[in-house]
Amino acid sequence: MQLLDGKLVSQKTKDELKKQTEALILDGKRPPHLAAVLVGNNGASETYVANKVKSCKEVGFESTLLRLDEQTTETDLIALVKKLNEDKNIDGILVQLPLPKQIDEFNIINTISPEKDVDGFHPVNTGKMLLADDRAFLPATPFGIMLLLEHYNITTRGKRVVVVGRSNIVGRPISILMSQQRNFGDATVTLCHSKTTNLQEITCQADILISAIGNPDIIGADMVKDGAVVIDVGIVRVKDDSAKLGYKIKGDVKFDEVALKSSYITPVPGGVGPMTIAALMMNTMKAYKQTFAK
Repeated sequence: MQLLDGKLVSQKTKDELKKQTEALILDGKRPPHLAAVLVGNNGASETYVANKVKSCKEVGFESTLLRLDEQTTETDLIALVKKLNEDKNIDGILVQLPLPKQIDEFNIINTISPEKDVDGFHPVNTGKMLLADDRAFLPATPFGIMLLLEHYNITTRGKRVVVVGRSNIVGRPISILMSQQRNFGDATVTLCHSKTTNLQEITCQADILISAIGNPDIIGADMVKDGAVVIDVGIVRVKDDSAKLGYKIKGDVKFDEVALKSSYITPVPGGVGPMTIAALMMNTMKAYKQTFAK
């Protein structure tokens, strides 16, 4: 078994981005600029946004963190997003999800300019991704998974891939990317979900198993075939009074038992999570370059 080390690959990606940023500055240009909007004080969201801002600093990007009250209205948030759309010094915009119940997430996603949509959630970018348009901003987590597969040179062409989870953020887009005619694609993909019957029978056929359902320890050794590549996207805080922070981070996969059957496996934490942030940084640089290419 070999560990798919997201921390290692993420750092290498960020080191390369840092070099690109330094070259831009030496050429008299401003660095890329990411604006992050955080509504409310969700603990997990606070952590995610803090990591994104930290990564911007690591690679030399400028970042702006805009904090809004939990009671912020949809109208006020849309007005802020439109203001960021018009700001020529901001290249990428992300609005951290989930949002409070009074705000429709789809309305916010649709308001973000597709050219600054570094999360890759806007319908325009979804359409471009579906058409394999290289100008698309890919959703950060699926993009991060593709970067991880590329780094470890894992063969995907002709392989059987099973994706468990059909969210618009991970499951659906990664199933599309891996089925496309592209590097580290060309796979035969099965997309499973909560209504799938005989799930175990299907996952046991997977050469590459990607689990993205956020259900701790749902994937055991009996659901994985010998030698499979296992990518665990799940990341959930599970209450644990014995832990220093009062919780432990768990993935979808029972790591200790599944690792014994896998050829490659991602840890949680330290696997897909760091790659998501690295992919977000890459999207921000891409947005910056596409703006200046006009």
